[in-house]
Amino acid sequence: MKKAVIYARYSSDSQTEQSIEGQLRVCKDYAKANNILVVDTYIDRAMTGTNDLRPDFQRMLKDSAKHQWEIVLVYKLDRFSRDKYETTIHKHTLKENGVKLMSAMENIPDTPEGIILESLLEGMNQYYSAELAQKINRGLKESWSKGQTTGGRTFFGYDVIDKKCVVNEYEGSIVLEAFTKYAQGYKARAIVEIFKEKGYRRKNGQYIDENYLYRILRNIRYTGIVEHQGVVYDKIFPRIISDELWRAVSSITDDNKIAPSRKKEIFDFLAARRRYSTSFFRAM
Repeated sequence: MKKAVIYARYSSDSQTEQSIEGQLRVCKDYAKANNILVVDTYIDRAMTGTNDLRPDFQRMLKDSAKHQWEIVLVYKLDRFSRDKYETTIHKHTLKENGVKLMSAMENIPDTPEGIILESLLEGMNQYYSAELAQKINRGLKESWSKGQTTGGRTFFGYDVIDKKCVVNEYEGSIVLEAFTKYAQGYKARAIVEIFKEKGYRRKNGQYIDENYLYRILRNIRYTGIVEHQGVVYDKIFPRIISDELWRAVSSITDDNKIAPSRKKEIFDFLAARRRYSTSFFRAM
């Protein structure tokens, strides 16, 4: 009786453990019907098949060199990979270790015709992946051109209401203050301490540390624009800071990369604070 391991995978967080359970059930039924003993399972959750950067996938490849089993059993070949080039490379690795890749749902005969069928299935898997990515990108561009969000995490300074980003008044004022103080010449550590004294917190309730502050200061979305694949969108994020303030802060951070000890250009804090905060809250 030949020994096998099962490799199972699902692609995104929108899928569930039921997908894994279904794959395992079909593979185990196939193994039982074909007198194959399943000795282990390798499972990657919410992992794309378009690349091989999957922990259990890599562990499975490494373990194949131990010669403890002769078959890698998958629900379908697309669970192994959706990239034809990587599929060929990793199938070769398995073959060198005396291991064969088998599909429980795709009846691929061990004949010359089977070679053609397997190549066709691998090509179709890559085609499907590329076509799906194209459709997703087209849908994203359409939503972004209308100023709609497309899921994912909500950035500090904004809330999402009816698929639209709106400025969170509390967080927006913190963003504005962070940029203005930094442009005035305050050190990041000093700003963090001031924010802590004022009780400013992130969306998760934690205090704003230096790393998070720099993430705010480098986020161009606060100027109202975002770029994706060379296209600039200006309807998704409402503006919180002016272009002038963004350029001032960017100039300081760029200078710090070159010469950290160089004296920073200082804005008049009161004037800048009054000008930008007034325009911001008037827009609210």
